[in-house]
Amino acid sequence: MFEDNHIRNSTTRRFVGGLRHFEQQGDIEPLVALFTEDAELFRLDGRGERRGGVREFWQEYRSVFADVRTRFLNAVEGTDPVEGYEEAGLEWHTAGRLTDGRPVDYYGSTFLTLDGDLISGLRSYYDTAVFVKAPIAAG
Repeated sequence: MFEDNHIRNSTTRRFVGGLRHFEQQGDIEPLVALFTEDAELFRLDGRGERRGGVREFWQEYRSVFADVRTRFLNAVEGTDPVEGYEEAGLEWHTAGRLTDGRPVDYYGSTFLTLDGDLISGLRSYYDTAVFVKAPIAAG
């Protein structure tokens, strides 16, 4: 099943393929190659800050999972009416297991700023509660 068939923009499609390849094969290079050198990446995860670099951003993302798979459910693509750059909004579902063995299943959205064949910005939003280990109740 190709759940990304609804994505029209070739850079966005390459992003989806690069992320899928990184999640399943561990090869980060195709994903990193999609970003401009000065790309700004943001992930809503409690830190709320821009990350150091593209490679570090994606390594940090993948390091919490033993296994993971993201399916892209919807894409909204267009051109910013003021600035003129291409944008893509992606809704997704991620499921897998954390490195401690706990299952995770969550939804979120990622917004890409496209600069020709490259990505110059990425912002991801999701509920981080699935990553928090619940305290053990005293019995």
